[in-house]
Amino acid sequence: MSKLEQLQAAFAALQPQHLEVLDESHMHSRGLETHYKAVIVSPQFSGLNAVKRHQKVYASLGELMGQLHALALHTYTPEEWAQQGAAPDSPTCRGGSQHEH
Repeated sequence: MSKLEQLQAAFAALQPQHLEVLDESHMHSRGLETHYKAVIVSPQFSGLNAVKRHQKVYASLGELMGQLHALALHTYTPEEWAQQGAAPDSPTCRGGSQHEH
Protein backbone atom coordinates (compact mmCIF):
# COMPACT_ATOMS: atom_id res chain seq x y z
CA MET A 1 0.00 0.00 0.00
CA SER A 2 1.41 3.40 -0.96
CA LYS A 3 1.83 6.13 1.64
CA LEU A 4 -0.99 8.04 -0.06
CA GLU A 5 -3.30 5.05 0.37
CA GLN A 6 -2.18 4.65 3.99
CA LEU A 7 -3.06 8.29 4.67
CA GLN A 8 -6.47 7.93 3.04
CA ALA A 9 -7.17 4.81 5.10
CA ALA A 10 -6.09 6.52 8.34
CA PHE A 11 -8.26 9.57 7.64
CA ALA A 12 -11.30 7.29 7.18
CA ALA A 13 -11.45 7.17 11.00
CA LEU A 14 -12.58 10.82 10.87
CA GLN A 15 -15.61 9.83 8.78
CA PRO A 16 -14.96 12.56 6.23
CA GLN A 17 -17.75 13.81 4.00
CA HIS A 18 -15.04 15.07 1.65
CA LEU A 19 -11.41 13.96 1.53
CA GLU A 20 -8.56 14.98 -0.73
CA VAL A 21 -5.04 13.76 -0.09
CA LEU A 22 -2.41 15.04 -2.48
CA ASP A 23 1.22 13.97 -2.72
CA GLU A 24 3.03 17.28 -3.27
CA SER A 25 6.52 15.82 -2.96
CA HIS A 26 7.29 16.76 -6.56
CA MET A 27 7.16 20.41 -5.46
CA HIS A 28 9.97 19.89 -2.94
CA SER A 29 13.53 18.64 -2.87
CA ARG A 30 13.33 16.09 -0.06
CA GLY A 31 12.41 13.05 -2.16
CA LEU A 32 9.32 11.05 -2.93
CA GLU A 33 6.39 10.52 -0.55
CA THR A 34 7.52 13.22 1.87
CA HIS A 35 5.12 16.18 1.45
CA TYR A 36 1.33 15.84 1.55
CA LYS A 37 -1.69 18.09 1.58
CA ALA A 38 -4.94 16.89 3.13
CA VAL A 39 -8.33 18.52 2.82
CA ILE A 40 -10.66 16.90 5.32
CA VAL A 41 -14.32 17.80 5.81
CA SER A 42 -15.83 16.11 8.84
CA PRO A 43 -18.64 16.77 11.29
CA GLN A 44 -16.14 15.60 13.96
CA PHE A 45 -14.48 19.03 13.65
CA SER A 46 -17.61 20.90 14.82
CA GLY A 47 -16.91 23.03 17.86
CA LEU A 48 -13.13 22.45 17.67
CA ASN A 49 -10.52 25.13 17.05
CA ALA A 50 -7.73 24.55 14.52
CA VAL A 51 -5.32 23.11 17.10
CA LYS A 52 -7.86 20.55 18.35
CA ARG A 53 -8.76 19.61 14.78
CA HIS A 54 -5.12 19.01 13.91
CA GLN A 55 -4.62 16.97 17.08
CA LYS A 56 -7.57 14.81 16.03
CA VAL A 57 -5.99 14.29 12.60
CA TYR A 58 -2.58 13.45 14.11
CA ALA A 59 -4.24 10.91 16.42
CA SER A 60 -5.84 9.22 13.41
CA LEU A 61 -2.40 8.87 11.80
CA GLY A 62 -0.63 7.28 14.75
CA GLU A 63 2.85 6.07 13.80
CA LEU A 64 2.35 7.08 10.17
CA MET A 65 2.86 10.72 11.22
CA GLY A 66 6.52 9.99 11.96
CA GLN A 67 7.05 8.87 8.36
CA LEU A 68 6.15 12.27 6.87
CA HIS A 69 8.31 15.33 6.46
CA ALA A 70 5.40 17.71 5.90
CA LEU A 71 1.63 17.52 6.08
CA ALA A 72 -0.44 20.58 5.21
CA LEU A 73 -3.85 20.23 6.85
CA HIS A 74 -7.00 21.98 5.77
CA THR A 75 -9.81 20.93 8.11
CA TYR A 76 -13.42 22.02 7.73
CA THR A 77 -16.83 21.25 9.13
CA PRO A 78 -19.45 20.47 6.46
CA GLU A 79 -20.93 23.95 6.99
CA GLU A 80 -17.55 25.66 6.55
CA TRP A 81 -16.87 23.60 3.44
CA ALA A 82 -20.25 24.56 1.97
CA GLN A 83 -19.24 28.22 2.32
CA GLN A 84 -15.56 27.85 1.37
CA GLY A 85 -15.79 25.12 -1.27
CA ALA A 86 -12.02 24.84 -1.78
CA ALA A 87 -8.77 24.78 0.15
CA PRO A 88 -6.03 27.29 -0.61
CA ASP A 89 -3.30 26.33 -3.04
CA SER A 90 -0.03 25.21 -1.54
CA PRO A 91 2.80 27.71 -1.72
CA THR A 92 5.70 27.15 -4.06
CA CYS A 93 8.65 25.52 -2.36
CA ARG A 94 11.30 28.07 -1.45
CA GLY A 95 14.03 25.52 -0.96
CA GLY A 96 15.78 25.45 2.35
CA SER A 97 16.43 21.74 2.24
CA GLN A 98 19.75 20.61 3.63
CA HIS A 99 19.85 18.22 0.66
CA GLU A 100 20.52 21.21 -1.62
CA HIS A 101 23.77 22.25 0.09
